[in-house]
Amino acid sequence: MLLVDDILMFPVRSVFWIIREIHNAAQKELASESENLSAELSDLYMRLETGRISEEEFGQEEKALLERLDRIQRRNAVREADETETETETETETETEKQYSSLEEKVA
Repeated sequence: MLLVDDILMFPVRSVFWIIREIHNAAQKELASESENLSAELSDLYMRLETGRISEEEFGQEEKALLERLDRIQRRNAVREADETETETETETETETEKQYSSLEEKVA
């Protein structure tokens, strides 16, 4: 039966694996996005100091980059808060299950 179960579950497991890989790739891309923006800011400051761009151009580009960086940081903060909330809910559910089990043992 185990072989039959494995054969029947293969498509489902494959879909889950693909979804997990896409999620991991998206997480890596989001993590590197912040680093890329920091590098762009450094390049922008270098162009200003070497005189390749004017103060006005610098201000516009810097504002745009800093806004993008702020959005990324807010998104990361929300994601971390969601993960913390999920962990807390899981811990609460586990504690409730333990309390319920101990009550069942006392009754039995």
